[in-house]
Amino acid sequence: MIQNPSPASIGRPPAPTALAHANLITADAPRGEVVELCTTVALDRSPETVRTARLFATAHGVYEARVNDQDVADWVLSPGWTAYQWRLNYQEYDVTNVVRGGPTDITVSARVGNGWYRGDFGPWLTHNYGDDIGFIGALEIEYDDGHRQIVATSAAWNGHSTDVTQNSLYDGQRIDARLRGLSRPLPVRVVEFDPDTLYPQVSPPIRRQETLRPVRNWVSPSGANLIDFGQNLVGWLRFTVTGPAGTEITIRHAEALEDGELAMAPLRKAKVTDTFVLSGGEDFFEPTFTFHGSRYVEVSGWPGELSEANLEAVVVGSDIRRTGWFKCSDPRVNQLVQNSVWGQKGNFLSIPTDCPQRDERLGWTGDIAVYSPTAAYQFDVADFLHDWLLNLAVEQSHHSGIVPWVVPRVLNVPDGQWDVPAAIWGDAAAWVPEALWNFYGDESRLAAHYPAMAAHLRCVEGLISPTGLWDTGFQFGDWLDPDSPPQDAQAAKADPGVVATACLYRSARFAARAATVLGCAEADHWAGLAARTKEGFNEHYVHDGIVRSDCATVYALALHFGLLGEEDRASAAARLAELVRAADYKATTGFAGTPYVTWALSENGYVTDAYRLLLQNECPSWLYQVAMGATTMWERWDSVLPDGRLNDPIMTSLNHYAFGSVCDWLYQGVAGIRPAEPGFRRIQIKPTPGEGIDWVDACFDSPVGQIRVKWLHINGQFKLRVALPQETPAEVVMPDGSRFEVRGGNHEWSVPLG
Repeated sequence: MIQNPSPASIGRPPAPTALAHANLITADAPRGEVVELCTTVALDRSPETVRTARLFATAHGVYEARVNDQDVADWVLSPGWTAYQWRLNYQEYDVTNVVRGGPTDITVSARVGNGWYRGDFGPWLTHNYGDDIGFIGALEIEYDDGHRQIVATSAAWNGHSTDVTQNSLYDGQRIDARLRGLSRPLPVRVVEFDPDTLYPQVSPPIRRQETLRPVRNWVSPSGANLIDFGQNLVGWLRFTVTGPAGTEITIRHAEALEDGELAMAPLRKAKVTDTFVLSGGEDFFEPTFTFHGSRYVEVSGWPGELSEANLEAVVVGSDIRRTGWFKCSDPRVNQLVQNSVWGQKGNFLSIPTDCPQRDERLGWTGDIAVYSPTAAYQFDVADFLHDWLLNLAVEQSHHSGIVPWVVPRVLNVPDGQWDVPAAIWGDAAAWVPEALWNFYGDESRLAAHYPAMAAHLRCVEGLISPTGLWDTGFQFGDWLDPDSPPQDAQAAKADPGVVATACLYRSARFAARAATVLGCAEADHWAGLAARTKEGFNEHYVHDGIVRSDCATVYALALHFGLLGEEDRASAAARLAELVRAADYKATTGFAGTPYVTWALSENGYVTDAYRLLLQNECPSWLYQVAMGATTMWERWDSVLPDGRLNDPIMTSLNHYAFGSVCDWLYQGVAGIRPAEPGFRRIQIKPTPGEGIDWVDACFDSPVGQIRVKWLHINGQFKLRVALPQETPAEVVMPDGSRFEVRGGNHEWSVPLG
């Protein structure tokens, strides 16, 4: 029997008592409007006697709260996106200074929009969590004499219309400045709400991260005003403008141009259009109830001459801290790393999404499963991915232990067609915790994630054939193999059973490791499953070092996951190198093989082949994307074809981070910064130099401090400089095999490089 983790097992601290006094309230208005809910009450004591004031708040939808007409924080799109039915994050704001320095009457207000709750969401534009958006909040004021006052949402609050008459994450926002100061009253009512869904926010808030100015402004062949920001980004535009009342400015967004115009087809049904209506005076516009993934915009209706100085792009994302940097002698590789960084910045917005621009933007589990080690190097994602994994666990617990293909689960497919376990996608329950454990070493969080990985493996155990293979049921396989047809992304060269069985082995092996760390009795069970899976894999899929389907992906998985014996390992590595050379060092792997193919080569004696694969400039390859002007990672190897036209628009995103997973090899393999123990409590420095890159400069802000590696090979010498956190032990492995044990501080070595 499948034993599913329950929401209670995930752990839920009790909600603040102040929220127990609050109702979820809404204001009745047309579906597209942003509404305002507010109240004004007298303070029980004088403002000067306020000791503390805290606002607890959340919403079905997204909200912006104010106290005494001041924003409570610089956050946007709160509370983000969670599995609303079972888990809703609430936020806590310290507004002591606002209340203490304010008037004797206090005003609390919140604007509420659709967000992810009621947006006709998902690839079929059919998903809504409910018909009513709403706000729940409680302002708790404590005075010097110990008296406590609570101002909580109720049916007695007032409702008003706003200047936002349409809001949708996919379609954009309409703001009518003529309505400012002319709000109409709206009836307020209480919405049924389960307070047991409330959880304190764990994930970092969503914030404005930076702003960019246009790099070019021109008129398209059709006469449209086009602007290029020089970077594929996620966020919105803001500006101040003056023009005749009723003038409408329309801004459309796109990632690419085709035939000199915005390429809208890849956005599918998403309109990604913002409209701004002028009041007749000076108007400031910023559409904070939507977001767009774009590099180019088309502006129509602008009064007078439009110049680059009129607009700025606001980059929006979860407030994750940059922790990793990589530079080398090849500027193309440096741009590849930047593309991965920008792809993560854009897609780590509340949850890890596949893409930020079209009518999708979902938390596909397969993408983050393969990308999580890269993500953890580039940014501090400990809280961000922990929070997402809590959503994964609660969704899984309500779907028979099956890890949904997207988290939160929003795919409305008839008859549960997509509620089946799938390798890599389901393995996110083990692989993402594995990355977090390796990078941060937090045992309490490993314990929180363990039930989901165990439930996933129990599901898969019921699907294993008598041969010990996971070769039954649906599989994505080596998704987006470059040799698959544009309309059939799962038609890969790699046998899906080989891929799934290899993935099962990796997940079972880590579950055994996690159970051992946590002292769980199941450790032997998972170790046994891993051993049986390995035995079945070798018996049925490996013959004289040849792995079934004989393509780069199956060798990459078998080698990097440790499925092969020594003799077969040598033969498989040689065969992988042979296949890579036969393809002229162009990419032949999809989602399953791409993260591991360079690792499999370089860790098995084929460093030169790994470097040539990395540095290939022709399609399909990582640097082909760079050569074609990419500023983020693409969904397909050839999302833009060599003639400059876009691939099949049904699935052509220019901001998909999955193929950026090669950066894990750059950071940990090429630069050589690796955790020898979880959380970098012990460090391994093991650089891997190769032909085509003369020097590397990389650093990582680890949990124990910053680690920096600089290496250079010149005139037959390899020179290495390492800076380590104080007193942290490290093993340094040089390319010639020599090893050194050091502890903290700065160190240098030089060895001959053959």
